[in-house]
This record gives sequence, C-alpha cells and structure tokens, in this order.
Amino acid sequence: MAESPYETRILRVVEYLWTHLDAPLDLDRLAAVACFSPYHFHRVYRGIAGETVADTVRRLRLHRAAGELASSDRPIAAIAADAGYSSQAAFTRSFSADYGLPPGLYRRRTASPPLLEDLMLPIEFVTLPDLPCLAIRHLGPYMEIGKAFDALGVYAGARGLYAPEARSFGVYFDDPSAVAAAELRSAACLTVPPGTPATLPAEALTLAGGRYVTALHVGPYAELEKAYAWLFGTWLPESGQEPDNRPCLEEYLNDPRTLPPTEWKTLIYVPLKG
Repeated sequence: MAESPYETRILRVVEYLWTHLDAPLDLDRLAAVACFSPYHFHRVYRGIAGETVADTVRRLRLHRAAGELASSDRPIAAIAADAGYSSQAAFTRSFSADYGLPPGLYRRRTASPPLLEDLMLPIEFVTLPDLPCLAIRHLGPYMEIGKAFDALGVYAGARGLYAPEARSFGVYFDDPSAVAAAELRSAACLTVPPGTPATLPAEALTLAGGRYVTALHVGPYAELEKAYAWLFGTWLPESGQEPDNRPCLEEYLNDPRTLPPTEWKTLIYVPLKG
C-alpha cells in the first residue's frame, strides 16, 4: 500500500514537533507544515495520530522533563520553563498528576544510585520465534526513540496494521555506557504477518528468535535504567546464565498515550546463550 498524501503530511508534523519541542504551540504553523487549512488540520491530526496536538506536545515535554530530572542537576524551574509551563508550581501539578510524585521527589528517587539488592523484578525464561516486523530506525539518545514510535504509529494506523495480535517492540543495538548518546542505534518495531510490504520511512526487520530472560518493569521509561542495572549487575552474575550476542529488546505492553507513566508496562528481553 502506497503512503497516502494525508499520512505524508502528518508525518511532517510529527517530525516538526520533535525538532521544535521548545517552540510555542502554534496550530496555524503546524497546519502550514501539513499543508492543511487551520480549520481542518486539528481534526485530521487527531484522526490519524490518535491524540490532539496539545496532548502530543504535553506528553513529549513531560517525558523529556522526566529524563532530565533523572539524569541531570538542572534547576527544576529551568526544566519547567522548557516544558512550556509559566511557573514551577504549574509544572509540579502537571508532573505529579502523571508521574505520581512532585519533580523534586522524583529526582531524588530516580537520580540516586540504585539499591540493586533491594530491586526484585518478575523474571521468566522464554524462547521467542523470529518475529517479522515493520520498523522505523532511530539514531540518537534512547530516551528519544518515541519520535520513531510516533512516526510508526501514523504509518501503521494508516495501513490498518494494529491487529489484536500485533506487538510493539523496541530493539536496542548498542550499549549506552559504551557508545555516545548521539550515535546510539535503535528501532521502533511492530510485529506484522510475514511478507507485509514496507515502504519508506518503514522497513522490514526480523527480530531474532531464541532464548531470552525477561523482566517486567512498571513505571516511567526514564526509570528503565535501574531495571537494566539490576539485571546486568545483580541478577545475571548470580544466575549462572550468559548473555548472547543479540540486542536487547523491550516490549511495550500498554499504550503510553492512554495511561499515566506510573502504569506503563515494559517487558525487557535479555538474550541468553544455550
């Protein structure tokens, strides 16, 4: 199925929003990017993207703010201003509603060294078959792979590919402790029937099957690093298992657009030998 003109135009808006996240929300400007009349643009965007433009921008800005709180010592007031809030108090209310904690407490909980001995995640051993997918690749910080998922959502939605059995994966090809953030390679993936055609910006990508250990993480994506630290720093050395030469996967079990970050479920897959 060829990419439709509507899809192409909304994909331009997705790209624009990610690259101009600090700019004021200007629906007339976005309508011009999409080459729609301002009168109709908002309805078209919501129909294709599944959320309003304001919802998209709010979600992306709070996601970025959570990442900054967890990984930097920038003043909260500066993070609030970048997220588009006129006051730190307004940012605190909005962030607390989504993330379950005010920004200061969230920073102290996520930025402190993980107490690995206190972290216990549900573990299972699974054997995956090869999984044919449509994928959109991402180059840059893993926290920004949402850009590829947003584009994949528009692409797949326009083609009716969200079947009940479809599964959403992220595949992460590099170790973020060894590769510069700007050079990290990843891909947003959606499982599809074998032979499903791919056109740009998507490509066909098969996730390698085999033996994996999985760990279930519940909470914001900004906190996934603690789960990885526990898996590789505590569980794996004590397990007698050895990681295989395949990339780690993450399966996203629910929709981050419809649930607060405290309820996001991510199943981490670490490949094992044998």
